[in-house]
Amino acid sequence: MKKLSWVCFAIAILLSDIMSAHVAYLYRAMLCGIEHMGYSAPAGTAFLYAIPYLSAIAACVIVAILLRRKAKK
Repeated sequence: MKKLSWVCFAIAILLSDIMSAHVAYLYRAMLCGIEHMGYSAPAGTAFLYAIPYLSAIAACVIVAILLRRKAKK
């Protein structure tokens, strides 16, 4: 159980890194689109793509904590 807990923590860390890269790319693409292609949405809408990542990260952390507690018993 403890090894599985570490795997969940590692997945959460990897998801946070992937989320940062993905949202930064989309934010830059939105800025470029606003400047050159006439997009009407604000660049901040790129941050909406972070919501699924954040929920997955929270789920991984919760599962990891529960597994760690179960391993202690």
